[in-house]
Amino acid sequence: MILRTPVRACVAATLLTLAGGAMAQTVLKIGYTPPKDSHYWVGSTTFCDEVDKGTQGRYKCQQFPNAALGGEREMIEAVQLGTQDVVNTSTGPLGNFVPETKVVDIPFLFRDYDHARKVMDGPIGQDLLKKMQARGLVGLAWTENGFRHMTNNKRAIVHASDAAGLKVRTMENKVHMDGYKTFGLLPTPMAFPELFTALQQGTVDGQENPIPVILSSKFSQVQKHLSLTGHVYSPAALILSPKIWEKLSEADRAVFVAAAKKGAEAQRRKVNEDEDKGIAQLKKDGMQVVEKVDGESFRKAVAPAYVGFAKEFGAERIAAIQAVK
Repeated sequence: MILRTPVRACVAATLLTLAGGAMAQTVLKIGYTPPKDSHYWVGSTTFCDEVDKGTQGRYKCQQFPNAALGGEREMIEAVQLGTQDVVNTSTGPLGNFVPETKVVDIPFLFRDYDHARKVMDGPIGQDLLKKMQARGLVGLAWTENGFRHMTNNKRAIVHASDAAGLKVRTMENKVHMDGYKTFGLLPTPMAFPELFTALQQGTVDGQENPIPVILSSKFSQVQKHLSLTGHVYSPAALILSPKIWEKLSEADRAVFVAAAKKGAEAQRRKVNEDEDKGIAQLKKDGMQVVEKVDGESFRKAVAPAYVGFAKEFGAERIAAIQAVK
């Protein structure tokens, strides 16, 4: 009987400690459109693990892959409003919120992955991240979607003229659509969650996405032809809600930024792996792959659109990106 009071006191103290710990923990909702095991999942998982570790469990993530929280545009808007905490999104619809980011969506702007990553991690890319704050978004780091390639159910695309007349799903991105029209494509903007069914039903002839997306979304089940056009480099970004950012201490902010950079590294590694192994897998899955595309025909076709891009973004700005080595 004498021991009961100390035991009760210990139990009460433990419960209070647990309750206090639970109250101190914040669960962040992070969403992206590709499924689990995709490059987005890899990057987001690394980011979440690093945040958990760096804040000693005070911040944890609940992941929502496969467009469970909506398409990219809806998720960016939700992060802006504070109803979603984090989004890992391509720049496709981001230009509707942060117009300055549209410049990186210009077709054939980047030579290769090394060039693109140097631009995004360098002063130009970092300045674009900072510009997000004025638009109610906190850009933590540039992750990656990859170089985009064309798939369709009609015919092999070798030359730009082969693309003429094909109805192709695009993102809600005017820069992409203006460029694709020069190839003769009929751009059809559509939210990503609707795409698989649209391909299955023949609502559109094809789509364009990086190899990691084509793989993880199993587009080989509904598309016959893949052409490695590499027509646009598609960056992605880990974006945080200002409502969360404003609550963070300086130390926690540093943890979040460092975690996002680690996430970006992991996401890019997965893109590299998918690029290296994915073509063989897609062939095995039955896709007919054109590996040697007449890139020069596409670059010549898109040249007239560059006149408009120079007016919109400034010829010097475009040249500065092209000059990075």
